Amino acid sequence: MEVVIILRLENLDEKTRKLMLEELELDIKNNTLYISPRLTEFCKGKYAKLLREAMTSGNDMTLARSLRKSGCLKPYETRRMRNGSYRQVKVPKNAAETLAEGEFNRFYICALCRRVIDEGRGYLEVYRAKQVSNPRPESERKIGKKVDPHKLLHDLRTSPGVEPALGIPPGPNSGLSVRIKFND
Repeated sequence: MEVVIILRLENLDEKTRKLMLEELELDIKNNTLYISPRLTEFCKGKYAKLLREAMTSGNDMTLARSLRKSGCLKPYETRRMRNGSYRQVKVPKNAAETLAEGEFNRFYICALCRRVIDEGRGYLEVYRAKQVSNPRPESERKIGKKVDPHKLLHDLRTSPGVEPALGIPPGPNSGLSVRIKFND
């Protein structure tokens, strides 16, 4: 039996979900919604709908299940090898989880940036939202750091599908996210 670990997103409430949906609509309007090359042609047209459903009442694993159940992932992908040649390889078994976690978390973080900016109080702090077996040292160093919401929002909006310049989140399967902390 497969063990599924979801992100523990501390500020995932109705206000955050509403802002996540607004960020999704902004990506669609600006034609910047990340469409993974691992998605089938059939699924590319329904990906935004699956994201919307997960944002409305689910989480990253809701999205991953929808991607698997809908047959959204290609079985093979072309990968460049070290010698410069290309080869067909199987798409990793955790591809749906990796994509879902990364994109759901990106929209979640954008929403939290907007909340802190709009409300004019509190700050964002990096934390471990999912336990990983071998945490990367660079990820561990980010835990507890305060993040500028304006810079992070700009970074995430301008780098869909690639690792953001600020490194938050720091690549696939890092298990890191941000949470709102209030000045006491």
